[in-house]
Amino acid sequence: MNVADKLAKIEERIRAAAKRGGREPGQVRLIAVSKRQSVEMIRAAVRAGHHLFGENYFQEAKGKLAVLPKEEFHFIGHLQSNKAREACGLFSLIHTVDRPKVARRIGARAVELGIVQEVLVQVNVGREKQKSGVMPEGLEELLAEIDSMDGIAVKGLMTMPPATSDPEETRPFFAALRKLGERCHGAGLIDAERIDLSMGMSNDFEVAVEEGAILVRVGTAIFGERA
Repeated sequence: MNVADKLAKIEERIRAAAKRGGREPGQVRLIAVSKRQSVEMIRAAVRAGHHLFGENYFQEAKGKLAVLPKEEFHFIGHLQSNKAREACGLFSLIHTVDRPKVARRIGARAVELGIVQEVLVQVNVGREKQKSGVMPEGLEELLAEIDSMDGIAVKGLMTMPPATSDPEETRPFFAALRKLGERCHGAGLIDAERIDLSMGMSNDFEVAVEEGAILVRVGTAIFGERA
């Protein structure tokens, strides 16, 4: 299948998963993860009617943004604090804020630009030492600190569960993120009409949608293996 056919198939699976979860399919947005993919591959997705992409590497993303200015890009990779200022304003949503230093730099730059940068807070629900993300017990404190900053607005949470070959094994982690989001939203720590939950990738996005994902990050199932 070509990119257009793969996109159509993924969207069909998302709709089915949303219905199984008792949700409206239109609530879920598909992020086509375009890291290490060529501009032409992204353009193939655009020709198929898809306009939301995710990038992991800052320098690579800057080049793509320059030649595809009308498309929507999210930053979904680990954001080093020394790149936080540069990322501000380039991406419509930054998924990976996980510490006050990064948030402060984003907020300060946003104030300079006269904008409010929307972000998600990354939560390490699997408590894996090799992964970024605030630990669940530190989430409320981090959200409260960000809430006191100008120029930055938390719209929800993001997670990457432990890798597994069985998608069902990721379900408890997705459910845990949903519950954390509901608790923090109820406490007024996430100031948004809805909680944007970014969770689920090529091998487990259907389980994520069933558990409440708003944003799913799918790359290889759309574009194939990366260069």
